[in-house]
Amino acid sequence: MNDTVSFKIFLSLWNKVQGQVTPGVHFCMADWLEGSWRTGQRRLLLQAFRSSGKSTITGLFAAWLLYTNPDLRIIVLAADMILARKMVRNVKRILERHPLTPHLKPEQVDQWGADRFTVKRRLELRDPSMLARGMAANMTGSRADVIICDDVEVPNTCDTADKRRDLRERLGEIDFVLMQGGSILYIGTPHSWYTIYADVARKETGEDKPFLEGFRRLMLPVLDVGGVSAWPERFTPDDIARMKQATGPNRFASQMMLQPVNIAEGRLDPAALRFYDGAVHKSAEMRTLYLEGRQIVSCSAWWDPSFGGQGDGSVLAIIYADNEGNYWLHHISYIKTDPHSTDDEATQQCKKIAMLAQEYHVPSLTLEINGIGKFLPAILRREMAGARVPCVVREITSTRPKDIRILEAFDAVLAARALYAHDSVRRTPFIAEMQEWRPGRSGNRDDGLDAVAGALSLEPVRLRHDRFTGRQNWTGVHSLHTAKTDFEV
Repeated sequence: MNDTVSFKIFLSLWNKVQGQVTPGVHFCMADWLEGSWRTGQRRLLLQAFRSSGKSTITGLFAAWLLYTNPDLRIIVLAADMILARKMVRNVKRILERHPLTPHLKPEQVDQWGADRFTVKRRLELRDPSMLARGMAANMTGSRADVIICDDVEVPNTCDTADKRRDLRERLGEIDFVLMQGGSILYIGTPHSWYTIYADVARKETGEDKPFLEGFRRLMLPVLDVGGVSAWPERFTPDDIARMKQATGPNRFASQMMLQPVNIAEGRLDPAALRFYDGAVHKSAEMRTLYLEGRQIVSCSAWWDPSFGGQGDGSVLAIIYADNEGNYWLHHISYIKTDPHSTDDEATQQCKKIAMLAQEYHVPSLTLEINGIGKFLPAILRREMAGARVPCVVREITSTRPKDIRILEAFDAVLAARALYAHDSVRRTPFIAEMQEWRPGRSGNRDDGLDAVAGALSLEPVRLRHDRFTGRQNWTGVHSLHTAKTDFEV
């Protein structure tokens, strides 16, 4: 890096030319960006509240980088091409008008485009000095020393599980574009509980580490821990109060306080779940089940089957109820089958259901027989008998709209904070289904919600005997009794 002015001076000169003063929050960003760059920090995440000017400061930082080293190649990656081109156009105007950079403007007009430009530089390089790209663009063959990811996470790229997965896959490819020793700078605000900016892994998505693990972070919410505005000249207490009222608590928390939540107001809030990691234990007399020190008095299991790659998934939910009126979602399975198995798909699923019923001491299992489920009860009973599983199979046909069933099952129990969920539930799609579910919206992924709602709706059913072992079961009913009859069998 040659003898050049600091980024703070570069920023102040620009604002002076524009007839503006530089607020403290912008100096804070500038200090952090320059300090990170000069100390060799090359993985950076800048989160700042909406309308804080973070994109403007980042554009000025890009201009300062080209001022200090005209041979740098910078790619701006945004959710769409319009946003990416906006930053590139802004940097180009800064270079044209800043008192320290007019010498960088090239003589050839074709090198000074709207979505790419090349400054006067020492090296002959194939790639431009700055290039705009949307998330859907193909960057194969491009090379960059700096990649700026400007608001790559927006509702259109993260409001479903598939979009979040696609976003992560595309962002994972930018390392192939970045030159060795290059820098990646993310700037943005969280738009989902499963944001790429989260500082902890989201286990329910399969993550074992945060997406941006190892990135140096700067977080600037509009209010600090003491409730003081980060930009008091522009965001007064009255302004912030009006904004909070107008946007709603979720959007304000996400966009202004940088807290990962769903921006859309949902009916099913996973924050109302109470998680635990304990196992079920039987008493010494095998008469009672205990979970987290509570006595279990009933168990409900609901299986909503699906076959042949149809839109719905095949899900089993198992819920215990304790003697204090709490519900424990102890297990939820999204059933998969093996296409290479010698058993047909129905038999495979019924075998798995029987194994789970045995493992979790399920006395009664309800099977939804709408559509393809009509022929399953006989197969499931056969597999239960073959595995000597003392579980009654009940059949039910659902006639009420699914949205109503889900709302009625979850609303009261969540409001009362009476629904517990095992930690293993985090590693399934269930939590994401809660986050994204909207009543009346087509395309909801709600297979797990439907199964859990079904289990919650069941009246506790207890077996009268264990017809395979003759032992007293956990519901407290005594063993088999053989009676004499006059019937010949």
